[in-house]
Amino acid sequence: MATPTHSKTQRPPVVAILGHIDHGKSTLLDYIRKSNVVAGEAGGITQHISTYEIVHDDPERGAQRITFVDTPGHEAFCDVRSRGATVADIAILIVSAEDGVMPQTKEALQCILDDGVPYIVAINKIDSPKANVDQAKASLIENGVYLEGYGGDIPVVPISAKTGQGVDELLSMILLVAELEELTTTPDAPATGIVVEANKDQKRGISATIIIKNGTLRTGMFVAAHNAYSPVRSIEDTNGNKLMEAIATTPIVISGWSALPPVGSAVESFTSKKDAEAYNALAKETTTQQAAAPRKVASAEHAVIPLIIKTDVSGTGEAIAFELKKIENDRVSFIILTNTTGAISEADMKLAAATTGALVVGMGVSIDAQAAAIQEREGITVATYSIIYELIDFLKQVAKERTPRLMVEEVVATAKVLAIFNQAKKLQVLGAKVTSGTLKVGSKLRILRRDEHIGTGVVKELQQQKIKTTSVAEGSEFGSAIEASVELATGDKLEAIEQVER
Repeated sequence: MATPTHSKTQRPPVVAILGHIDHGKSTLLDYIRKSNVVAGEAGGITQHISTYEIVHDDPERGAQRITFVDTPGHEAFCDVRSRGATVADIAILIVSAEDGVMPQTKEALQCILDDGVPYIVAINKIDSPKANVDQAKASLIENGVYLEGYGGDIPVVPISAKTGQGVDELLSMILLVAELEELTTTPDAPATGIVVEANKDQKRGISATIIIKNGTLRTGMFVAAHNAYSPVRSIEDTNGNKLMEAIATTPIVISGWSALPPVGSAVESFTSKKDAEAYNALAKETTTQQAAAPRKVASAEHAVIPLIIKTDVSGTGEAIAFELKKIENDRVSFIILTNTTGAISEADMKLAAATTGALVVGMGVSIDAQAAAIQEREGITVATYSIIYELIDFLKQVAKERTPRLMVEEVVATAKVLAIFNQAKKLQVLGAKVTSGTLKVGSKLRILRRDEHIGTGVVKELQQQKIKTTSVAEGSEFGSAIEASVELATGDKLEAIEQVER
């Protein structure tokens, strides 16, 4: 019998949009979703919480499919990568034309760079009166994003997610980048993909939303992902329409899983239940032997500490795992690579050496000679104790040391504007009253009108009873010269803010 040939064909791209929290990711996704409803089966749009498919009518390429993955944020994008799967073929780094690069922009960029996917910069909010596209580009270049036309090769498209200006050009740019990447699929190969969402329903059982990245999935097959498998009794698109088969990069829903598959886990397809179960068994064994290392680029807001636990009895290991939950918070957590009994071994040390930042802790155990040699050579931190509370105190100290230090804005004083005396081009002279805290010369201000943030300012001068002063306490009226980005009005609220490390 002749060996079947597996020919490759071009496939649509899967795109993720990342960026600072208020730079317009959701607005852009909503605009694309609503403006790309095309009549007919080929031009239909599938919508879902986490993924949807659109058809863009490109002037040069005609109607082309694009799948968007609506991740909750760049952290989710990074998490998917850390599990060994690549959900997106192309990333969009969205940056506001008002603000330029912000802290979360840098974090999102680092995730994209570490993932190794090509990306496009979308400079959003060009419809805003405060938009400054050139300044936004300059801030990108300052942060190592070398744009086309500025000595680099990163495509950049100015857009307004609110009005839709430039969005068609962005979609066409996605297709151009996809074309250059030569994304392909082998239609007659067994389907492989990625879990982008999973949930449990009383009627349907466990369902998972999958994006097929290669091959074709047909009814009658079986799918497996990490610790779970499912017969493919039916295939639904994300609108609930029944399909006989799914091709790359169609977002689909499969129901009837044996367990909840982890989001971001790779999906494999099989012709028999036996093969799917064997795949699961191997995945579970691998997970037990070695846990996935934490992502190389830690979040600026959250640290993950890999931990290898060795104890004299299994109950002690369970107790340590329980105590770890008390130490963890929204800024630091532990990932237990292994939790076993017996002396600290060579295998433990090899796992620690292969995992960035890993610690080895022992309770009532020793370290064997081979393990000690690796520890010395690799500089691995090993801590052994005979009293569990001393071990827990050690881990508390490690968590404290590794907790990211964040600079946050804190309101230290508030004041209410009572009168406006003069509004020159740079300085505005006014009378006001401190309603909380102590207002100081040099304080940076957030200006609110009817509880809405309208601008910023700086206190240049303070006076009480026509005498200059450096600060005014709560309950006191004062005169002030303020440099502000907007014209102040009677009744405006002034919030003095400071950067505080937490």
